[in-house]
Amino acid sequence: MLNNLSKSDAGGKSILVVTGATGYVGGRLVPLLLAAGYQVRCLVREPRKLDAKSWRNLPCVEVLQVDLFDVEAVISAMRGADAAYYLVHSMIAHGADYRQEDNKLARSFASAAAKSGLSRLIYLGGLGELGKDLSEHLTSRREVESELGSTVVPLTVFRAAMIIGSGSASFEILRYLVEHLPIMVTPRWVRTESQPIAIRNVLHYLVSCLEVPETAGKTLDIGGPEIISYRDLMQVMANARGLRKRLILPVPVLTPRLSSLWIHLITPVPHAIARPLAEGLRNRTVCRNNEAARLMPQKLLTMREAIFAALDNRLVSAVETAWTDAGAMPGDPDWAGGTVYTDRREIFCNASPARTFATALAIGGETGWYGGNWLWRLRGAIDKLIGGPGLRRGRRDPQHLDVGDALDFWRVVDVSQGKLFVLRAEMKLPGIATLEVAVCPFEGGTRLSLIARFKPRGLFGMAYWYGVLPLHGLVFVGMLRGMKRAAEKVLPH
Repeated sequence: MLNNLSKSDAGGKSILVVTGATGYVGGRLVPLLLAAGYQVRCLVREPRKLDAKSWRNLPCVEVLQVDLFDVEAVISAMRGADAAYYLVHSMIAHGADYRQEDNKLARSFASAAAKSGLSRLIYLGGLGELGKDLSEHLTSRREVESELGSTVVPLTVFRAAMIIGSGSASFEILRYLVEHLPIMVTPRWVRTESQPIAIRNVLHYLVSCLEVPETAGKTLDIGGPEIISYRDLMQVMANARGLRKRLILPVPVLTPRLSSLWIHLITPVPHAIARPLAEGLRNRTVCRNNEAARLMPQKLLTMREAIFAALDNRLVSAVETAWTDAGAMPGDPDWAGGTVYTDRREIFCNASPARTFATALAIGGETGWYGGNWLWRLRGAIDKLIGGPGLRRGRRDPQHLDVGDALDFWRVVDVSQGKLFVLRAEMKLPGIATLEVAVCPFEGGTRLSLIARFKPRGLFGMAYWYGVLPLHGLVFVGMLRGMKRAAEKVLPH
């Protein structure tokens, strides 16, 4: 299948390594590679995040738990593979260290690729003008390119500006700003020209390049058919949502830092992710040539078409991946040792376990929390103000939860279908908190349990637990009663 790649497995299929398969782009790329006939080997930190994927258990898929900093482990994981996609990059600006960490990781990966005899590396980086005025985030992307290209392995680099698709951070920021603010005071960068691209067009390039030998060793700018300012893009979104034209007032005093804090308060995207996005928008991000479109022709969606496609996916709950999917998912080792406080509450439901579980599984997002919603909203607002994610992240799918999904200011860390699911708090807390919802058959109905666990951090953590404990009686009991009512509700015939 790959004329320019030689190695394959016994069945004749070329083997491709994909990093970042649990992220926004990688999670959409894998099924397309499978559909094209490739065998895919996913290198991930947390395999459970892929358990719910429809392609997870296909015979042409391997999922390996690998630390990408471990060169020998990566070499072993690459053995017999033809090409590798490097889709790992920090979207969170952790101060000066994040650039160093990204560079170190890319250098380690490139070294492993060279030692394993890989035929190709493919990287999705950031589009932007060259020069010393490039934002720190885009500068980091260029440094990663340099590290990946430092060996004999041919590197294909795709440089993209803003990616528009259901669930992308850029799309969610755009949508929230337009929907919630009819009048906006904005930084001057809203006038900066950009060339956004639809996620489906990005994926086409990532897959097609394997069949085009001329792309090996090339750096290719990719963008949609329009050059547009962020200001005009907001008006396109307003039109697509059926809203009146937004009043946008650019001012010179809003820095990327202030802009990211404002985005944090208005949208579900935290300032740590919003800041590199805001900084990147100050640079003109326009393709310097159309070589990618010439080598791998396709229909490039206009921004109106891309936005409508993304909105349609949200409407029918067909968001394959979201910006919230990426990132570390803390596990059980965090609970080792120390005191763990527990608050367990139960209620009997005159409904089947399957129906009760389905009701509980719909918690959060648009459904709400079945009880004490105003208290949850208040806690979310406080969390936003002190730098947490707040409640606006919602959930990717209104009916289903998978390990790794974001759920308001929680993260799904375990799901046992029909039995239980566990959420870990990502709100700002002086400790580690989880919330477990479980069902089991009981006397012709269902026993529904809610178990809160908290491992405090120091004396302040202990004081926090005892301070909020009286509220549990109000909130958790209300939640259980609300879930009971919803589960027992007679469905229309």
